[in-house]
Amino acid sequence: MGKRTFTVLIERDEDGMLVASVPVLKGCHSQAKTMDELLLRIQEAIALCLELNQEELYLNQFVGVQQIEVQV
Repeated sequence: MGKRTFTVLIERDEDGMLVASVPVLKGCHSQAKTMDELLLRIQEAIALCLELNQEELYLNQFVGVQQIEVQV
C-alpha cells in the first residue's frame, strides 16, 4: 500500500484534552494531552481503521471550517 493523505480535525475538549478525528474514516478518532502525542496516536488510529474498514471510506472532500456567530 502506498502513502495516503487524510484531513484530521483537532479540537480541545472541556477537560483540556486534544481530540482528533478523521471524517473520511468512520469511527476514527483519538485523544491526548499534547499535540505530538496526539499526532502519533491518530496516525496509529488511521492505520488500524484502514486495516479494519477499507471498504468504508467516505469520499468527502474537505472544503473548510467556518465560525458562525448566532445571537442566543
